[in-house]
Amino acid sequence: MTASWVSSRLGVRLVDGPRPVGAGLSSLVGLAVRRNPRRAHLLVSAVLGKHVPTDPRLVYGSGLLLGELVRARLRGEEPSRPGSLLADALDGAPGAAAGLRDLMRAPRVPVDAIVLGYAETATALGHSVADALGGAYYLHSTRRPVPGFATYGGFEEEHSHATSHLLLPADPATLDRDVPVVLVDDELSTGRTVLNTIEALHAVRPRGHYVLAALVDLRGSADRARMDALADRLGTRIDAVALAGGHVELPEGILEAGQALVAGLSGGSSAVGEGSFEVARASLEWPAGLPDGGRHGFLPEHRARLEKDLARMGDVLVAGLGDASRVLVLGFEELMYAPLRLAEALADALPGVDVRYSTTTRSPVLAVDDPGYAIRTRLVFPSHDDPADGPGERYAYNVAPGSGRRGFDRIVFVVDDAGDTAALADGLLGRLRALAPVLVATVPAYGRDA
Repeated sequence: MTASWVSSRLGVRLVDGPRPVGAGLSSLVGLAVRRNPRRAHLLVSAVLGKHVPTDPRLVYGSGLLLGELVRARLRGEEPSRPGSLLADALDGAPGAAAGLRDLMRAPRVPVDAIVLGYAETATALGHSVADALGGAYYLHSTRRPVPGFATYGGFEEEHSHATSHLLLPADPATLDRDVPVVLVDDELSTGRTVLNTIEALHAVRPRGHYVLAALVDLRGSADRARMDALADRLGTRIDAVALAGGHVELPEGILEAGQALVAGLSGGSSAVGEGSFEVARASLEWPAGLPDGGRHGFLPEHRARLEKDLARMGDVLVAGLGDASRVLVLGFEELMYAPLRLAEALADALPGVDVRYSTTTRSPVLAVDDPGYAIRTRLVFPSHDDPADGPGERYAYNVAPGSGRRGFDRIVFVVDDAGDTAALADGLLGRLRALAPVLVATVPAYGRDA
């Protein structure tokens, strides 16, 4: 269990609740300790592909499964359920992750909706939910201001280490419709962030139905009552769906205990020397005009176009990998969906290769090389995309092997051109090439030249 280390030292405990798709809270998340004075613990998802390198078909299949729960709620139907596939995939059963993904992408009646994902963690998850709905427009929040794009709205994520979120749609009219709005995050802890978002959106354009969608729902009765009260006050309907429910038991003094624990440990940064492996580049020939993600909006026709080119771009990566047995496809902060789908294509093209997917992040987390802890190793490197809030440290977790764990023999780093800089070459790439040969695949940041 990747929660045992934190549980034994801080007294934090995961308590399972509803299991609507056959997996419980304690199998979907582990625990780590944040380097954040406002929240001591971090839930580390086993299906998100953010901090833990994960089979991309499990990541995408889980997102599609969450989207199926949303689709069924919007249509008033019973959702298609995965049987034991999700639980089997979490246990590493051969073929289960691909089976889950294939089951969940079977054609269903499409639904028109607006799907909003939260940066940085839920950008690909929101994309996957929109994919499952078939007819949805997708937009994710961003911490990257882009010249030429007006801010539609902003909201605050109260527990986050970096709270400025922007909505920057290329066409604001796509948001100004009375269709259901689906707000997607990796977890619902209190629900305050999504309720704040609903209130802000509703003030601009009232809508009749909102759905909160998360991998795990940890809200208590007071939090649920707050959601119902907001729905009554706004005269709208607000529903919530999740793959699993439950709650986190936190002892008194958890913030102080967490800070003391962090202060007493070195942080587990992997001691990686100067790089000696090759860094090569792959020319994906990303389709002209296709958005790299949902920062400025992603339409069903964009999704159809990406699907047509995925296998071709996967073959480009295959050609650049050579003889590999364990490959990590590493995305870049908010750029999660394109790397996820490329990793999925790579996994399909190389059935005998263990392909994993994760991304870099701004989130500072304590790393402890212990089997009972979710974040075993961390790489620390400088930001490399000229961030609006100034330079700072960035992290890649569980990429270095740690004790008793096998490393990767190839790393594919997928980055947008805004992040493909000299600072990347001098920073993260230097850390990665000390571990394995690196293949860099750059995609154009949509709207960068607007």
